[in-house]
Amino acid sequence: MNIKMDYGKEGLLIDVPEESDILLPRYKNKIENPYKKICEALDNPINSLPLKSLYKKGMQVGISVCDHTRAQPRNDIIKAIIDNLKGINKNDLLIFIATGSHRQTTLNEINIMFDSYILENATIVNHNSENSSNLKYIGKTSKGTPIEINKDWASCDLKITTGFVEPHFFAGFSGGPKMIAPGLAGIETIVNLHDYERIENSNSTWGITEGNPIHEEITEISQILKCDFSIDVTLNRENQITAIYTGELISEHKLARDQVKKDSMIKTNKLYDLVITSNSGYPLDQNLYQSIKGVSAAAQITKPDGIIVCVSECSDGIPFNSNYEKLLKSYKNPIDFLETIKNPEFLQPDQWQFQIQAQLQEKNKILLYSKLNEKDVSDAHLSKINKVEEAIEELKSKINNPSICVLPEGPQTIPYKA
Repeated sequence: MNIKMDYGKEGLLIDVPEESDILLPRYKNKIENPYKKICEALDNPINSLPLKSLYKKGMQVGISVCDHTRAQPRNDIIKAIIDNLKGINKNDLLIFIATGSHRQTTLNEINIMFDSYILENATIVNHNSENSSNLKYIGKTSKGTPIEINKDWASCDLKITTGFVEPHFFAGFSGGPKMIAPGLAGIETIVNLHDYERIENSNSTWGITEGNPIHEEITEISQILKCDFSIDVTLNRENQITAIYTGELISEHKLARDQVKKDSMIKTNKLYDLVITSNSGYPLDQNLYQSIKGVSAAAQITKPDGIIVCVSECSDGIPFNSNYEKLLKSYKNPIDFLETIKNPEFLQPDQWQFQIQAQLQEKNKILLYSKLNEKDVSDAHLSKINKVEEAIEELKSKINNPSICVLPEGPQTIPYKA
């Protein structure tokens, strides 16, 4: 049977055996007139005064938004905020692109992310976690992590986070406190939050917040920095808004993630010889770094020594010249890398992504269908395939009636064995 995988902007049609299992999230209908619904939500927040009651004329307002790798519906959200803060001056409204440790968003990407109304009425701040002159040291968390944050964000009179909530492969869920740290944090804060011990913790995984050392610490940072108001949304496959949550950050984010857990985390009763996954298509599958999420989702239901096929366009490369690419090329194999980073003094940007990849490769073989060439895939310690169907046929030649599962939307669906 033919299945359309989320891949790039157009998708990819693959042919899989009829007896394959297809896992999809529980679909939600889009909200009609999202701008109007967001405005209503700003006036009826959870455990907070309405946004307009928090704003006083002359305040400098900071809004944290997702970067170019996320399918956040920014324009409706920000337009509603601007119209809510009637008459705010462009220089007093700062939109912070929460890049975390990712590369900075390009001017072309900014022009795609924001419409002319936003660009005419707000000032865009492109966060750079490695530029120390733009960071402010706040102190340390209860676990000793140094807190460095974008100094312009820290100085804003009214701080607003905006995000979208989906399961996250080590922070539990996206959105909420992640829009402050790692989103607007300095690189020293980020590498400490993502060190070997925290990433290895069994609670640092999809859909878990209680006992998750990463989620708990980024939540602590968000409370130290006193975020004033938060907006999170949930999305469907077409990246349309299905629900809106506004108000006090911790309260609204909990309601959002409780609903997402019901919709996106799917129980199965078996493990599979082969799991075929995407990375949810553009913009999430722009590079290999992001694509490890899709692989991690598939790994939840893959048999030991089973095979994972990841369909991810990687139009932006590894990304090339990134810390992740440099780490991949610095080690002969993933196992050597895992041995190295057990040393607590080893802290490098993007090590967490290679660590997760390496831990997955200890259990499963990973095949990649993408625009990357053979050498780039090999340098990443993965195996390139030119057709998904060829991988299926090769497996069938070795195993009689192999069990196959397909995750067309990748990490939008997080399966788990009951």
